Amino acid sequence: MSQDILINWSPQETRVAVVEHGAVQEVHIERALERGLVGNVYLGKVARVLPGMQSAFIDIGFERAAFLHVADLLPNINARFAAKERPLALASPPTASPLEPVAASPESAESTTPMPAGNGQAASALPIERQLFEGQALLVQVLKDPIGSKGARLTAQISIAGRQLVFLPQDQHLGVSQKIPPAQREALRQRLQALTAGEGGGFILRTNAEDASDEELAEDVAYLRKSWAHIKSAAVRLPAPSLLQQDVSLLQRVLRDLVSAQTQTIQVDSQEQFGQLQQFAREYMPATLERISHYRGERPIFDLYQIDEEIARALGRRVELKSGGYLVIDQTEALTTIDVNTGGFVGARNFDDTIFRTNLEATQVIARQLRLRNLGGIVIVDFIDMLREAHREAVLAELRKQLARDRVKTTTGAFSQLGLLEMTRKRNRESLAQLLSQTCPTCSGSGRVKTARSVCYDILREILREARAFSPREFRIVAAAPVIELLLDEESAHLAGLSEFIGKPISLQSEAALRPDQYDIVLL
Repeated sequence: MSQDILINWSPQETRVAVVEHGAVQEVHIERALERGLVGNVYLGKVARVLPGMQSAFIDIGFERAAFLHVADLLPNINARFAAKERPLALASPPTASPLEPVAASPESAESTTPMPAGNGQAASALPIERQLFEGQALLVQVLKDPIGSKGARLTAQISIAGRQLVFLPQDQHLGVSQKIPPAQREALRQRLQALTAGEGGGFILRTNAEDASDEELAEDVAYLRKSWAHIKSAAVRLPAPSLLQQDVSLLQRVLRDLVSAQTQTIQVDSQEQFGQLQQFAREYMPATLERISHYRGERPIFDLYQIDEEIARALGRRVELKSGGYLVIDQTEALTTIDVNTGGFVGARNFDDTIFRTNLEATQVIARQLRLRNLGGIVIVDFIDMLREAHREAVLAELRKQLARDRVKTTTGAFSQLGLLEMTRKRNRESLAQLLSQTCPTCSGSGRVKTARSVCYDILREILREARAFSPREFRIVAAAPVIELLLDEESAHLAGLSEFIGKPISLQSEAALRPDQYDIVLL
């Protein structure tokens, strides 16, 4: 299956679209001002050691010092810094494996960000004041971005993520993601050991490397070792504090994560970024170099496949099927629901065939929408009820076939007694809707607001309550225009009756800044 990757670059935003046979399959967006620090490697300087908290503040070049707990130190680090030379954190790997408990965790084995020690026992055998001193140079990696008044959270246990593997340069552990079936783990571990023998460092094989060839794994190993060599070289040359390596940008992740054997072209519409992409490919992934080209067309690159229109549609609830049916996709905090409907499709010979063909077509669209919208977590699909077991099995088989193309790990169950299909898709980043939109301030995410008439009756009840508690000269209603218009027209008799009942005049004031369900009762 042929694939093209289009890159639209601007100083404020990088957008990447993966296109297969003219249809957009994935959209990735990275904004310059929202790019975090997680994964960045720094040569920091110990600013302050806090024995009472068993932690230290590390200067990594920002206004606020970053935080490092004793559990996130390497074991025996004090011995390495006994001579107070810089940067002795790059000395030979420790005999203990503080990351080993983490490698046994499916979440950690899949992480593309640095991983903290599992329990910190090895690292905290000595108190932090016997391991660190003020002014000391220390190699660290960001675990968590600064939030509010808090600085970044750090670890001294470096991990570098690749496409198939996570490299642990200060460790010797070889791990395999627990999401890979147990029967395959040992064989994969032996393959990994054969590819990495004698060169030092530990590796964790990620879930998406389950079907990787030895050649692909070897390429990832070479990329990760070269990245670590650059970090070590920079640590020797640069003063503390200094940034040694920034986590790869979206532009670089295109080559690391998105390019496959099916990729024919990688087109970028910026001359400067084209040069940078070539340089990165030449150094780390030379096999991709010949597929990179600079797009010079007059039309914007995303206009070639109406990608902006696809993004706009991906933010909507309803997705049309070619047959006339449609999907309704609702994303909540806990899960995503997908409802399949026949709509206007009546093309089959009988109703059973109509349902079957609609569900079959829906499987392809569902798989694509999951990728395009980057929906993760639990997904519940409500296919149209099918009476025949053969039809249900065919739809399930087709869905699994379509999901097999997804680079993100998915698992699919069977149809439940209620006819629902439950599946999961690993969360790897924010969904497209979370990235491009926010909760509606008017409806607070519910998708509905009170009618103008409901608000009118709320106001009338509120005035009655206020009249029993207070005795102002006049009541003034301040509300949105539709509410005021209704009180002046259809609800005017009720308003007049209330005014007569409480014995006070009631005036009206329209306020354009108020939401439809907002109002205020002013006592004059």
